[in-house]
Amino acid sequence: MAYLLGLDIGTTGTKTLLIDDAGKVIAQALAEYDLLIPRPNWAEQNPDDWWTATVATIRQVLAASGVSPSAIVGIGLSGQMHGSVFLDEADRVIRPAILWCDQRTADQCRWIHDAVGYEKVVAETLNPVLTGFQAPKIVWLRDNEPDAYARVRKVLLPKDYVRLRLTGEYATEVSDASGTALLNVPERRWSKVMLDGIGIPESWVPEVYESAVPSGKISAAAAAETGLAEGTPVVGGGGDQAAGAVGNGIVETGVVSSTLGTSGVVFAHLDVPVMDEKLRTMTYCHAVPGKWHTMGVMLSAGGAVRWLRDTLCSEEKAAAAQMGVDPYMLIDGEANRVPPGAHGLVFLPYLTGERTPYPNPDAKGVFFGLSLMHEKRDMIRAVLEGVAFGMRDSFEIIKAMGVDFTQVRSSGGGGKSAIWRQIMADVTGEAHWTINVDEGPAFGVALLAGVGAGAWATVPEACRATIKPAESLEPDPDKRALYDKYYGLYQDLYQRLEGAYTDLAALID
Repeated sequence: MAYLLGLDIGTTGTKTLLIDDAGKVIAQALAEYDLLIPRPNWAEQNPDDWWTATVATIRQVLAASGVSPSAIVGIGLSGQMHGSVFLDEADRVIRPAILWCDQRTADQCRWIHDAVGYEKVVAETLNPVLTGFQAPKIVWLRDNEPDAYARVRKVLLPKDYVRLRLTGEYATEVSDASGTALLNVPERRWSKVMLDGIGIPESWVPEVYESAVPSGKISAAAAAETGLAEGTPVVGGGGDQAAGAVGNGIVETGVVSSTLGTSGVVFAHLDVPVMDEKLRTMTYCHAVPGKWHTMGVMLSAGGAVRWLRDTLCSEEKAAAAQMGVDPYMLIDGEANRVPPGAHGLVFLPYLTGERTPYPNPDAKGVFFGLSLMHEKRDMIRAVLEGVAFGMRDSFEIIKAMGVDFTQVRSSGGGGKSAIWRQIMADVTGEAHWTINVDEGPAFGVALLAGVGAGAWATVPEACRATIKPAESLEPDPDKRALYDKYYGLYQDLYQRLEGAYTDLAALID
């Protein structure tokens, strides 16, 4: 039997997953690491932490499975998108990586739009330049850390830094590269217009592949560190959202995903590139060769609930530790004791700025309607509902784009919560399905590795062979009617606060 390995270099940890060529999960491991916040609205990580976690989880999976490394016929890589790893001529990391949720580059985004021309930017990349993207991070380094900028010889995305350590190759693939603001998304190649317009040498970016195509092989040095077999092929892989979509079977028209990870994403497959006329969603290359996708992204979904857990739920964490259960189980239980609408409490989940539908790095989180009658459980319920309102924004936009779908599949850590899935169904009016596997991007890139190794002929074939719908939660009409009213208030609150967000940002600066 042949085996496939998927690695997902996430924001909070790296997950390694081993499956067989029937899609059965054999073993998995997770290693966490820190997120660095040196200043408000900044987010960084040390790339060496990703590598340490990669080595540890690969070794754990090999030991737990008992599978011979030589039986692994392909490896796929996924990871958090947009981050910038700056390398010098000896491939040494120059400074901590700047991540997808970092909001420091608003000035650089405006500069790129002016320098290249806004219409040219959109024509080449199908998106405006947003603060999380890689290109403005490079310009920020030029503007603010000129000594570091002078040493740069390569700029890699997070998963592609791990690829370099595994294979010695500078490579990326089209889905992750779409989020750099440097790729010609319609033509699936680097954009000379963007590179020249910004002043980035083409030698700084790696070769770009389709996601299921081998991009390198495990080197002797990496084999010695990880225990993998030297020469094992490593395919292009995918950015975490495209890879998660493959792992959720969102590879053909008619099915969309609703992902509640650190960020919240509504993801729809496209046979041809389609854009929202107001550019509120992003249109990227899919991990399916010759296909694209559109997605709405809110920056704090599961991240908002994690913030809630760590700041307000110390009692639940302590109780969960004594009981030997996940604290989120107790947090869900508290939310379930509160009626829809959280007794008139509304939460705006803009804890790290926002992207869809408001590309505003200055947006902040808000509890609106707080009174003496409210308890912590009301705040918990309001956070779950506030994220659902934000996800509904993306659903509404994608429908207005003419993207038709008949099924919504839940994924991400938040998708495991039955109460949150039900809130999502009630707020959006869409039944939310689970599937028979729930391993996310790591499973998706393992399937891509299988296509690259010849286990399946195409990505859709791999998904049809391994992924099946399991159960659904249907929307409650009465709750939907109530949530429609709260959703209108939720949208109105942002409009009323937009100017105040700008004023607050000036005070913080």
